Amino acid sequence: MIARSARLGFAAILLLAGCGEPAPDSAPPQITAEDRALGAEQHPKLLAEFGGAYAGEESRYVAAIGSRLADAAGLPGRCTFTLVNSDVVNAFAVPGCYIYVTRGLFAVVTSEAELASVIGHEVGHIVASHSQRQQRRSLWRRLGVIAVGLTGSDRLTRLAGQAAQYFTLRYSRNQEYEADDLGVRYLRASGYDVYAAADMLGALGRQQRFMLSTNGRDEARSIPEWTLSHPLTEHRIERARAAAEATGLADDALPEKAAPFLAEVDGLLYGDDPEQGFVLGRSFAHPVMRIFFAAPEGFSLTNSPQAIRLSGPNGVAGEFGGGTLPPGGIAGYAELLARHVVGKGQADMVAADRVTINGLPAVIMQLRLAVQQGTVPLSIAVYDGGGGRAYHFIMVSPPADASASALRTLFASFRPLSDAEVAQLRPRVIRTVRAGAGDTVDTLSRRMADPAPRALFLMLNGRDEGEPIRAGELVKIVTYADER
Repeated sequence: MIARSARLGFAAILLLAGCGEPAPDSAPPQITAEDRALGAEQHPKLLAEFGGAYAGEESRYVAAIGSRLADAAGLPGRCTFTLVNSDVVNAFAVPGCYIYVTRGLFAVVTSEAELASVIGHEVGHIVASHSQRQQRRSLWRRLGVIAVGLTGSDRLTRLAGQAAQYFTLRYSRNQEYEADDLGVRYLRASGYDVYAAADMLGALGRQQRFMLSTNGRDEARSIPEWTLSHPLTEHRIERARAAAEATGLADDALPEKAAPFLAEVDGLLYGDDPEQGFVLGRSFAHPVMRIFFAAPEGFSLTNSPQAIRLSGPNGVAGEFGGGTLPPGGIAGYAELLARHVVGKGQADMVAADRVTINGLPAVIMQLRLAVQQGTVPLSIAVYDGGGGRAYHFIMVSPPADASASALRTLFASFRPLSDAEVAQLRPRVIRTVRAGAGDTVDTLSRRMADPAPRALFLMLNGRDEGEPIRAGELVKIVTYADER
């Protein structure tokens, strides 16, 4: 995604953090002043990088649930809970007890208890200090997205690295099991159904299967971000259920609070935020900036708050981003961009051509980066978007890859959007509706604004094929924001 301010392009993957818990008779958990100061420093930077805080009543709802779970963990009033404006299905935590839940995850779960189990998992991560342990032995990685600073601000590039380290941690299986056990304990102490942790894992599994099986979903977006570091297995779900059974409580002995959750999720933004643009299969369109491009066959796009990550066949990778034109215009922008990408490495300029693409002045730059095994092609395309703004592609290819034709097609696709095209880019929201006496999965699915309405309806409502709709039942549907 490209934010309205078109801040400089860098992205990182958010990973569902693991956690653990102390023994029941251990001392109350402590948050050091150093950790709290670090969390407070990083908080606004993380929000700026990953979509910002989601504005709405749902944010207060998440904070209220988090407060209950923090109390259960012995951390009353010491944690900050934020609903993040990202459609990625994820949650994460940083030292100092700053805990984040994405609106994508909020949309997928089906009850307040399931949402609470996610938040409790993250509180436990703080209690067990797993993030601090993993930071000492983990390196953040860019996953093919290049951190750049077009205003000459190396500080922004450093901030990208600092932010990324929190979301590339790897947690052990035992830490994951600790986290699941902790979630059950905190659910019980907070008055939620202890079986919600297993239900939540099941909801995430449904979302993964939906993304993998739905036609038109590109490969890069088909795996939920949380599963990259926390593989979901049937054993893990079974173990979470066994932990709930070990409490001696029957299923639903404590409330799931589905009705309050369904009331809160009504009106939640679903999918891409128009302020950050729409990924439409292999295309990207931004109704605010009024720009469009389409990737060739075999490419996939991944939205992030600051850039669009592109992945192509045979390891071709890169990003699309934007920034403010420097005094040197698009040529100066391209040179500064290349300098930031190359860094302290070595590169040879192959060509730098001024062209016009779909009426826009552009510069296409070809370089060869020196690497241990030889050289790697680096392609940069920069466009004058008007009004002092520029947009760019940065694409890296394997040394022997014959991707030049595909990249030419990609670069040639960038163009302004027409008024009619902008009008078609409409935000979607979740609506909670009460099923009528004659409603079925099919009738309700027909109200869904999605290319795979039935599959999405079943996934969002945690339903199996063939499960009947009960008259009066509350269900989630996805519609355009200007429709009811």
